[in-house]
Amino acid sequence: MSSVLYDVPGPRARLRNRLVGAATVLVVAALLALVVWRLIDTGQFDAQKWSIFTYTRPWLLLLEGLGATLGAFIVAAIGAMALGFILAVGRLSDHRWLRVPVGWIVEVLRAVPVLIFMMLLYYGLPVAGIRVEPYWAVVIALIAYNGSVLAEALRAGVESLPRGQREAGYAIGLRKNAVMRLILLPQAVRAMMPVIISQLVVALKDTALGFIITYPELLHYIQLLGGQVPFGTPLVPTAIVGGSIYVVLCLLLSYVAYRVQKGSRRSPKIRHDAPAAGEGDAATVTEFIAVQKGAEGRKRR
Repeated sequence: MSSVLYDVPGPRARLRNRLVGAATVLVVAALLALVVWRLIDTGQFDAQKWSIFTYTRPWLLLLEGLGATLGAFIVAAIGAMALGFILAVGRLSDHRWLRVPVGWIVEVLRAVPVLIFMMLLYYGLPVAGIRVEPYWAVVIALIAYNGSVLAEALRAGVESLPRGQREAGYAIGLRKNAVMRLILLPQAVRAMMPVIISQLVVALKDTALGFIITYPELLHYIQLLGGQVPFGTPLVPTAIVGGSIYVVLCLLLSYVAYRVQKGSRRSPKIRHDAPAAGEGDAATVTEFIAVQKGAEGRKRR
């Protein structure tokens, strides 16, 4: 007996898979138990180290760092999405004089590590007489790197669409910019939504690199609180609390993305029974454009 993609495992294979799964769980549990035991043995769970969180001031500092992190992330996320759309359109251009330079820009921006970009902006530009604040060094670096990655994701999403979608748009008299704006990009965004959200999560975590250039974000205050000698240098407790905050932020972002993606699937604007390329594409595209233009008209009103 077999499925479409692989042979269904027999009794021996199922038993072997169960044994391997159980062994993996036991190994992971043993490693976690070892880490917890070492933390307990070195006194990382002593009341003195955790007593720092019985005061209000540490929580206020963490909230201040959280606000700085979110402030940089929100601006960087919006800027990266805008830059990603611009670069993706440039990469998809039919004009070689535009497509090739934009391709080089994307490759260069993707190749430069975010931390090096931040350091160049903060420490390198003052040599040329240009002063950049830590906040803008963090934001610009995140926009440049994540925007270039999102551009490639959007380009891949557009190129993965059936060719009949593009041809049907041209067949009903649309220009290329209208085909891109009304037909291809909306579908590409929905198709690449998991990749887009994953990259935004990366951007959220990369804001932590800002503490190296003195930007007072969340990691900066985690390090500050972890070095408090009167509380026994509670570096591990503050790292656990701060890391939990990052985990919650990433989970919230993933949940928002899940709700957006689920809502788009239920939207009446999306036809789940759309025909394949070449089978009624022109009618499908015409209906899609009519819905898109109707939505734009309602937004203007």
